[in-house]
Amino acid sequence: MTSTRATGKGRPPAASREMLQDAAFELFLEQGYSGTTVEHITRRAGVSRNTFFNYFDAKGDVFWVELDDALARLAQELAAHDPVSEPLPALRDVLLALGGGYGADAVPFALTQRELIGGVHELQASAVTRFVAAARGIRSFLVERGIAADMAQAVSYAVMGATVAATQSWAAAGPTRGTLAAYLDVTVSPVLRGYAHAS
Repeated sequence: MTSTRATGKGRPPAASREMLQDAAFELFLEQGYSGTTVEHITRRAGVSRNTFFNYFDAKGDVFWVELDDALARLAQELAAHDPVSEPLPALRDVLLALGGGYGADAVPFALTQRELIGGVHELQASAVTRFVAAARGIRSFLVERGIAADMAQAVSYAVMGATVAATQSWAAAGPTRGTLAAYLDVTVSPVLRGYAHAS
């Protein structure tokens, strides 16, 4: 992990989510998640408490910079997709395209260092909140393209479950894991094929 904090004299870099995330991860590795406070993080990063809360609502949010970016891209790609295309294949294409952007070295810290930080309920809750929001976005995408609301709801949660399974397998596969897209294809594609036959 590369620190982005200033070393030596000169003007320090502007605060960023990534700089705060680096500082937080260093501290989590040194003293655990529960032993680290927002004040510890801001002191390590050389910024104020207010600066931290300009970027994050809570300490646990530092884990999800990459996930938040991915979910924002998911929403953008779904909104931009051709409205007359078949919705389930379109959803698959969007998810696999996003997964192709995550290579072997892009696994989020929370997936690779869980043993070091310990099981954290706050962390799990913040992840669930994000996946529920993503499922709502997928549901809206499907409903807007003519899929019944109940079916769209089922598809959206099934797809998010398959995405979580793929991501966990990808993270556990080690340095030769390749891109996330291959794992998503294994878990998401059969789910969407099944719902396509059912509709």
